[in-house]
Amino acid sequence: MLPLHDDVPTRHRAWLTLALIVANIVVFALVQPHGTASDARFTYRRAAIPCELTQGRPITASEVVTGECGAPTVRTVQGIVPDRPLFPDKNVFLAVLVSMFLHGSWLHLLGNMLFLWIFGNNVEDRFGPVVLAGLYVLWGVVATAGYWATNSDSTTPLVGASGAIAGVMGAYLVLWPRARILTLVFYVVVPLPAALVLGGWFVLQFFTGSGSGVAWMAHVTGFVAGMAVGAASRAVAGPPDGPGGAGRGRRPAPYPGWSPPPPTWEPPRSWSRVLPGGFPSRGTRPARSPAT
Repeated sequence: MLPLHDDVPTRHRAWLTLALIVANIVVFALVQPHGTASDARFTYRRAAIPCELTQGRPITASEVVTGECGAPTVRTVQGIVPDRPLFPDKNVFLAVLVSMFLHGSWLHLLGNMLFLWIFGNNVEDRFGPVVLAGLYVLWGVVATAGYWATNSDSTTPLVGASGAIAGVMGAYLVLWPRARILTLVFYVVVPLPAALVLGGWFVLQFFTGSGSGVAWMAHVTGFVAGMAVGAASRAVAGPPDGPGGAGRGRRPAPYPGWSPPPPTWEPPRSWSRVLPGGFPSRGTRPARSPAT
């Protein structure tokens, strides 16, 4: 299933969501190297690596060659591989934030940005750009922590915004479970409830193959963190109004400046001076004179 569009309107332009999309595209297109030996070197220098987070220091050449966290100096057919850090000046914890803006391919990038645009604009409309910026970083960090907890000895770099975006999706699911999502299903576009689309995506993460290269545990932990924030927002501020929301309040304004129509018209009280006996109150009939 591939979501394409939702039916939940927004009240404000999603500037943060747009900025995140532009930043991710610019980093991948203009900053990251592609198809060269420098690509791997760039990734190991900039991206988060679970082994580095475990040991609190940059990864060594011997750890990269052997794939073992904490590997000592080794001898290969090419010679001796020392256990010195590859990039001694690397901040391994700042790399967690940098990893959220790195991607493995155009397909990886564009897929993440599609999900961010469909669900991010409504979540930004709910929380505002400043709060969402903090939540986006929080969800990305929690997603990385979830992946690290189950792969603490991995020497493979972790890249992608999908953990943070999974948090956005989790919050959306709690706040707009009945929203209609236009979804591509086997070459047919059909409207499906958000609960089915996002709930199905979440369940499928547990069936991801171990050799797929997908950090599905980061997706799961980011999604759960997003659901927790969405549930807290719903408890404090109430469910959102409008189509697809968890509440049943009135719909949001269809366009800026819109106001509801005025109530049923009633004559001003000053008119009672020119109407014999005043005028009847709303919902009553005037008394009729007895027949003569």
